[in-house]
Amino acid sequence: MTIDYDKLINLDIPDVRQTYTSRDTLLYALSLGLGSDPLDEDELPFVFEKDQRCLPTYGGTLTHPGFWLRDMDTGVDWVKVVHAEHRLILHQSLPPAATVIGSHRITEVVDRGADKGAAIVWERKVRDADSGSPLCTVIQTMLARGDGGFGGPDVSLPSPPKTPDRAPDAYIDTPTPASMALLYRLNGDWNPLHADPAVAGKAGFDRPILHGLATWGVAATAVLKKVCGFDSERIASVYGRFTVPVYPGETLRTHMWVEDKKVHYTVQVLERDVPAIKNGLVELCA
Repeated sequence: MTIDYDKLINLDIPDVRQTYTSRDTLLYALSLGLGSDPLDEDELPFVFEKDQRCLPTYGGTLTHPGFWLRDMDTGVDWVKVVHAEHRLILHQSLPPAATVIGSHRITEVVDRGADKGAAIVWERKVRDADSGSPLCTVIQTMLARGDGGFGGPDVSLPSPPKTPDRAPDAYIDTPTPASMALLYRLNGDWNPLHADPAVAGKAGFDRPILHGLATWGVAATAVLKKVCGFDSERIASVYGRFTVPVYPGETLRTHMWVEDKKVHYTVQVLERDVPAIKNGLVELCA
């Protein structure tokens, strides 16, 4: 099979209704490593039900329709698909528990060439099920490494934010446990690439890799801690471009450049001295 542009761009992905509980948002924070210091009172509201708050990046996981690239008739070689970019736009602070509805559509399918694969941009609009008010918008770009050369419109994706050409203002190191991918997948991303060594091997990796959204969440949490003092209401949007997969057990260094209401960031894997995320940007509320 190969990509049929018209079929894919018009793919009908059903709406997803999801009820998440305070337990789910606690699990999400724990899966990113919060709570490792039991005496850290700044992190406690995200990992303990007393005066509980929800991490902003939890919105990036909401109303996921499952592994639709594999389960629906897409023509995509799903084994070779990797997460390339992720953007979360927050329309209001996320409650620790809610029932939400997500509407999904594919907005772009870009042929990067037979040897470079295809980029698939997928948008999710998440709203509160009771009031209908918008909570967040998720824009996710996936790289289908085995599906370039199908044709389609001559379009390209926007350039990512430019990281300042100077020394960073701050950084935070975050060790990741060897079990992090197995824990993080309980947030709803069941791609076996992150758990099954056989599937990881078919995709060209020597062992299961960490979810890109876990790395992204670690970076955004570093900004939340260092720049925002864990005031989650200050986060307006979070963007990141994934460059190199992370293996659970590696240490992530988040570099930050603070420029008014924008915080540029990158993530470096210390053990291999390679970048996991480039061109990262967190926008702050006015």
